[in-house]
Amino acid sequence: MAEYAVSGLAYIWNMLLDAIEGLGDFAGFSGRMFMWLVFRLPRWRTFFPVSYSIGYQSLFVVMITGFFIGMVLAVQTVSQFTRLGFSTWTGSIINVSVIRELGPVLAATMLAGRIGSSMAAELATMRVNEQIDALSCLGVNPIYYLVVPRFLACVLLIPLLTAAADIAGIFGGALICIRVYGIEANFYWQHSQEIVALWDIGTGMVKPIFFGGVIALISCHRGFRSGAGAAGVGRAATQAFVLSFVAILALDFLLAIFLNSLHDRLGVFSG
Repeated sequence: MAEYAVSGLAYIWNMLLDAIEGLGDFAGFSGRMFMWLVFRLPRWRTFFPVSYSIGYQSLFVVMITGFFIGMVLAVQTVSQFTRLGFSTWTGSIINVSVIRELGPVLAATMLAGRIGSSMAAELATMRVNEQIDALSCLGVNPIYYLVVPRFLACVLLIPLLTAAADIAGIFGGALICIRVYGIEANFYWQHSQEIVALWDIGTGMVKPIFFGGVIALISCHRGFRSGAGAAGVGRAATQAFVLSFVAILALDFLLAIFLNSLHDRLGVFSG
């Protein structure tokens, strides 16, 4: 029994050391990327193809996701609010939820699955085929050429994709509430306008900036550190999505605490 306990503790200790080593490697990788980003922006001919893949090709999927988010919220909310006699206030709850939380988080999760896994698999394939090593031999820094454009495109375009998902979610919720459940459209939009503030919109746009950055960094890091063969490429893509998803949830929690505290301090200061 003692031997099993010792082996179990050794296994946990090794996992902890591997996690610390991986975190340090990720920090160094991110630091090198930021150094290139500060001192030298990517070329347009490398930035635009990545932006097209991340932005335009993801627009339809993100808007469909947001549309169904709004409709599901409407179906789940209307019955409860109607029972309490506040059916016309349904839109305010739906729109605040979509703009502040569900839109940014679920859109980022969808993009982590589509964009993050794709970037990790692409870079992992380049690692396996020694194309990244070939870039170094030609005098081109792989992080500057491959990572910086992807990071910048994610940071700039994922907030815009989130805005598209929010708009689709708002209209999806309105479609169900007004056309299916017969809620008066005038009161629906009026109460929504009264509840949804500029702070809610700003909060919903700040979060995707961080979500996009962490998706790009984790996915590119997993691609650069891929193992050999097809199995290594598959593991890199899977790890990119799983780690990105966990990071999105953790960042959402931390940002919610920070932004709520900031809102309270600014409210006290203005008062």
